[in-house]
Amino acid sequence: MNSTYVIDPPAIVSLPVVGETRRFAVNRIFCVGRNYADHAREMGHDPDREPPFFFMKPASSIVADGNNMTYPDLSNDVHHEIEMVVAISQGGANIPADKALEHIYGYAVGLDMTRRDLQGEAKKMGRPWDTGKAFDQSAPCAAITPAAIYGHPTHGSVQLMVNGEVRQSGDLNQLIWNVPDTIAYLSTLFTLEAGDLIFSGTPAGVGPIKKGDVLEGLVEDLTPLKLTII
Repeated sequence: MNSTYVIDPPAIVSLPVVGETRRFAVNRIFCVGRNYADHAREMGHDPDREPPFFFMKPASSIVADGNNMTYPDLSNDVHHEIEMVVAISQGGANIPADKALEHIYGYAVGLDMTRRDLQGEAKKMGRPWDTGKAFDQSAPCAAITPAAIYGHPTHGSVQLMVNGEVRQSGDLNQLIWNVPDTIAYLSTLFTLEAGDLIFSGTPAGVGPIKKGDVLEGLVEDLTPLKLTII
């Protein structure tokens, strides 16, 4: 019998780290909505007028180590959204943009998987997006590359291929809110903590996937993310 807790505490969710045997323990997952101009337009919004907004996924939604993703129940319209992921090593509140890079451990390739039909229903009813965004296995993520190796990119290609066909393509220099500004703004809303991940937004071209599809996500010079929808 556990002498400290009435139930066993949940397992720590973690991601592999390039060049390390130790792993990155995941705390919270913040996602930036509509942070590429073309994607904002394809979703029917004006990118020049909106401040950044955020939604969250639980750490348990991570799919790590090249494991496949199970197509979720209760949805017939699941979409892919390729993103560069920012891993936070040092927390803080009201972080100045010119100090934000000091809070970053590294970067990775991630997918913000979305049950678009359930998200659409929630929007129509003025309800939160959790059922469309925060479901099990909704955050596949590749290994984290430390910033000490990778640096802090301001440009670089972002791409998603489905069954070898390019579906999404963009560049990090197209972010409406760059990484330092995103961290600065987010840290006014939440006190960031070590282990937090920030999914930085997706370029245009989001679309549906089906069982059997092979997805390969690429961000220039980072470890690719590859998985099959089962």
